[in-house]
This record gives sequence, structure tokens and C-alpha cells, in this order.
Amino acid sequence: MTPQDFIAKWGAPGGVPGPAYALNEEQGAQSHFLDLCELLGVPKPGSSEGYRFEEKSTVIGGKTGYADVFMRGVFAWENKAPGKNLDTALKQLLTYSLALSNPPILVVSDRLTIRIHTQFTGHPSATHEVRIAEMDQPANLALLRRIWTAPESFKPQQTNRDITEAAAQSFAALAEGLRQRGATPGESIASQQQRANQVAHFLTQCLFCFFAEDVGLLPGRMFERLVNNKQATPERLTQGLTQLFGTMQSGGLYGVDDIPWFNGGLFQTIAVPPLSAPDLTELRRAADLNWSAIDVSIFGTLFERGLDPAKRSQLGAHYTDPATIERLIDPVIRRPLLQKWELIAQQIQALAAKIAKKGDRHYRAAHALFITWLDELKNYRALDPACGSGNFLYLALKCLKDVEHHSHLQAAELGLDREADLVTGPHNVLGIELNEYAAELARVTVWIGELQWRLAHGYEFKTNPVLDTLEHIECRDALLVNIFTPPRTNPVHRTQCQRQLGRAPMWSSATRRFWATAK
Repeated sequence: MTPQDFIAKWGAPGGVPGPAYALNEEQGAQSHFLDLCELLGVPKPGSSEGYRFEEKSTVIGGKTGYADVFMRGVFAWENKAPGKNLDTALKQLLTYSLALSNPPILVVSDRLTIRIHTQFTGHPSATHEVRIAEMDQPANLALLRRIWTAPESFKPQQTNRDITEAAAQSFAALAEGLRQRGATPGESIASQQQRANQVAHFLTQCLFCFFAEDVGLLPGRMFERLVNNKQATPERLTQGLTQLFGTMQSGGLYGVDDIPWFNGGLFQTIAVPPLSAPDLTELRRAADLNWSAIDVSIFGTLFERGLDPAKRSQLGAHYTDPATIERLIDPVIRRPLLQKWELIAQQIQALAAKIAKKGDRHYRAAHALFITWLDELKNYRALDPACGSGNFLYLALKCLKDVEHHSHLQAAELGLDREADLVTGPHNVLGIELNEYAAELARVTVWIGELQWRLAHGYEFKTNPVLDTLEHIECRDALLVNIFTPPRTNPVHRTQCQRQLGRAPMWSSATRRFWATAK
């Protein structure tokens, strides 16, 4: 098949629909894909193990979905009829990919446009698009062919860590400039600290706004448009930011846009410092970054060093990498929970073998076992008594969500309906931190980590509010009050979980460990 043949059959060259143009989604999905394979000279489904049409998966809410085409470890593909919403198709495919081991390439097509989305671990997502009218261009054919012949070539060179380090450097320069420009001769140390706190809080609000708009929580790239408004004076921008933060605090209209209720405490205090032309330049530079791809596992540490004047000299210093933290999380949280789940899964499997129809007593018993397991995950608590800027808390939360995700998939394979949503969330992690900058960043780290995880796994963002209040990440000295004596030296201790878990052992950052508790 030549490009011209393909365009004439599936497109509408010159406004004249081809013979296959009017086929509905079901009629056209497989024949379109087979013609595309013919055009590109690549293998067709069924030619190798793990490469097939109609890959079944159980998705959120107990429904069954099908990826139109699936090549294990490479791509999942969703075809729609002409004119259908490809953003909705991507969301649908992302939901299916939960049970497909998350292939690194997701492709959606309405037969008039083929859109390639990448999701390589540790790299920002990238999008490539080819329209049917451009299918006669060799470069576009080569791009599509690479999905089969060189999928790794779609991996972006920049990593999430690169983006996070660049963002931290940008905000460090902005924080330093704001602190210096607000200084007055003979200013007291208390006044300097107050101004530094105001600057840090304002920039923390800004960085969350950059992230929120890059994941679609703020409509129409609102924050970027606001800081990029070349007609706005620093005074007008200060006013605009104050109004936006106030709207995010409680939700409502900002201009013609409807802003969600964010809550969480991040926008409880609003005090935008006076901005200058250099500040606007730095904010605009920061707006160009892909904030949806920041690496949450190192984000808190890097931003703490930039926002806290006492730690600015450490900005380029070494930080504890996620792999080191995982050496604590794996034996303390992941392995014990997975071992317990495997025992429960065996009981569910035994009951599932006896199920005659959905809803019978064996099904109800299996479902009750699963709900009891979910209740245990919901009530699980991981405490870091010297949590810093939240790197440990985020990775502990991610571990819990990964364990729950794994159990949902296995329960679905055993015949149980998928639950509508997850039970794990920010409430599962508790933190105590003496440094005010770090404590606030720990909360933001957990918020962003939760939102990133939901986005990557096909779950809707929660609303009303978007952010849970994180009062259980406290800014105080863990050694001030001896509420209870820590139990045996085993790092996992199960007891009644109180809001304050008491005195922490004097662990160094290198030997910090979790007290993980469950109600």
C-alpha cells in the first residue's frame, strides 16, 4: 500500500471522504491498523508472542476494557472513529494500561490523527503527532515506523531529575533576589527571618501552581499566562497572584475560569512579596519547565536548600538518592505487606474456585476478605520522626499505593470487581520536622507525589478539596514531649496509631528509620 492509497482510503482528500472514512470505531479499528502495518512494512498482530489485537484488562470500577492493539513491553494502541476526543482516548488507554504492565508508548488515533505519548520511567512524557494528510512525508512514516523498530528512540534525553534540578536552581535564584531586595539597613534578625519565611511560602505556592497547571488542575495554563503577561507591571502581577491564590483557597471563578477548591492549608496564608522586573524574568523562565515531570523523590531536598537561606550553600551538594531510601522501605513496608497479601490472595483464590455466579456466598466471602485487606492498608501509618522535606514520606506513600494497586490487579484476575478508587493516600504518612521550610515542603512533596501517582495510573484527581489537610506532618521538635516510650527495636511496630506518636530516637539522617503502625 502506498501513502497515497492509504490517505485516499482512510482520509478525506480534497474534502471527499474515502471508502473507509465512515466506518465506525469497531468496524475500522483492526482494518485501519493492518493497513498501517502494510504501509509501514512492519509486522502485524499475531506475528509474535505478546503482540495481538483486543488485549483484555479489568479497569477501575469493575468494568472490562480492551486495548485495541498491544505489544508487550512496547506499546498499547487505542483506535477511535474520526472526530472523537483523543484526550479522552488517552485517558481510557492509560486506565487499561494498569493491567498491561504500563508499556512505555501509548498511541491513540481517530484515523485522521495518530498521537504518540511516551511514559518512560524517570523521563518526562513527550507527545508526537502525525496527521493523515501528512502520511506521504518520509519523515512522518519514519517516525511511525520507529514505534516497532526502535521504541527506545522515543525516550526523551532529559530526565525528571534534570528538570527538578533546573527548577530548584531557578527558584533558589528567585528566593535570593526577593530576600535581598526586601532588606533594609539595620534590619533585625527576626525581621530578616520573617521576610525569608514570607518569600519561601510564596515560592512554594508558585511551584505548586506551576505543577497544577501542567497536570490540568488549573485551566488554560492560567498561571503561566499570568506571569508571561508582558503588559502587567510588577504591582499588577502581585495583585493578580494574590487574587488567584485567594480563589484557590476556597474555589470559585477567577475571571472567566472556574478554579477548583484546593484547600490543604497551602493557600491559607497569602502574602505575595513585592516583585521586580528580574523576579518576573525568573518566574517566566521557571514557567517554561515541565513541572508535571519533577522528580518528587528528590524535589523536597533540592527546594529546601534553595528556599532556606541557611542551606543555600548546600544546593549542589549530594542528597540521599531514592535507591538508598528504598533499602529501608523494602524490608520495613513493602515485603511484609506483600507477604501478607499473598496469604490473603490464596484464600480469595480458594473461594473464587467455588463461585458459581457473581454475588453468591463464596463471592461475598472472597470480597469481604479483600475489603478487610483494604481496610488494613487504609489504616496503615508510616512515621518519619525527622522527615526533612518529605523524601521518605513520599516513597513510603508510593510504596503503599503500589502495593494496593498490585492487590487490586490480582483481585480482579481472581474474579472480583475492581473498587471505584484507592484507599491509600496522604493520610497514611506522618511526619515530624523542626525546620519550618522543610515541614512545608514535606507537605507539598506528599501532595504532588499523590497527584503524580494518580495521573500516571489513570485515576481521577480528587476534588472538593483537591488537597487533603496534612496537619499530621508537624513542625515541631520530636524530642520535646515524651508521650510514649518507643517499643522494641523491631522497626515495624503495630499499635494504636495516635495523632502524635511521641519521642523519636536520635537517629542520624543516614540511619533514619520508620515506625510503621496500623490501627
